[in-house]
Amino acid sequence: MHDVTTRLAGAALALGLLGFAAGSAAAADKPLMAMMNGASEKPAAADPDGSGMATVRPDPAKGQVCYDISVKDIAVATMAHIHKAGPDAAGPVVVPLKAPGADGKSSGCATADAAVIKDIQANPAGYYVNVHNAEFPAGAIRGQLK
Repeated sequence: MHDVTTRLAGAALALGLLGFAAGSAAAADKPLMAMMNGASEKPAAADPDGSGMATVRPDPAKGQVCYDISVKDIAVATMAHIHKAGPDAAGPVVVPLKAPGADGKSSGCATADAAVIKDIQANPAGYYVNVHNAEFPAGAIRGQLK
């Protein structure tokens, strides 16, 4: 009886660990989001009525970050990027993205270093997406990844 109980407990533990591993893999595949606005731009606020959303799907195995960006109430975008910095600072570009077109939308996949992609997954709040335009060349709207 003791042997059967031990085997059942071992099987339950193994199934629990498999479930945990699957849950961790699913969490790693979960898209990151950034709600963007002009007030979040640093060092100074930018477009007062601009807003947008970016969905980012990091994939270190493929060496790419896939994304969808949608913006509104800003002049036509000229650039878009993922930058490395917390919410109170401006930081360097780590992943260039395609700027939204006249319709306010862009999507695609950008190549990036696997170590950067893994860090974006592990520390999304340390990165932000911003969209630039001629009126606000340093950035019209911005949002931290979550």
